[in-house]
Amino acid sequence: MESLDNGKPIRESRDCDLPIVVRHFYHHAGWAQLMDVEMKGWKPVGVVGAIVPWNFPLMLLTWKICPALSMGNTVILKPATYTRLTALLLAEICAEAGLPPGVFNVVTGNGEFGSKLALHPEVDKVAFTGSTEVGMVVQHMM
Repeated sequence: MESLDNGKPIRESRDCDLPIVVRHFYHHAGWAQLMDVEMKGWKPVGVVGAIVPWNFPLMLLTWKICPALSMGNTVILKPATYTRLTALLLAEICAEAGLPPGVFNVVTGNGEFGSKLALHPEVDKVAFTGSTEVGMVVQHMM
């Protein structure tokens, strides 16, 4: 699905991206297990808006959602306009695995929609990866 989503070779998705994605899930699952003991001062921030670009759709969304979810936050993910297949598939897998509704959400739309997500008053933190130009626009709007 990752190769279909952004056109990278299957070998690159299978041998490079997916093992890293799996490691991030595994690593951050450890955070969740140790939070009460090893991370006593850490608290959830609330709703995290995550905006990711097209070039590494699954890997970059994993880097954003895993730490946020493991620490007890909810996530609204806005994938890149043209590379949303793996994000939507992951949302389906999370629902099938029993993640409660509303904990991990995927919304699709153009770049303007990402700005609206970042500025929404109920979004407590924004995790953005993308171009410097767009990042500066989002930063100045906040």
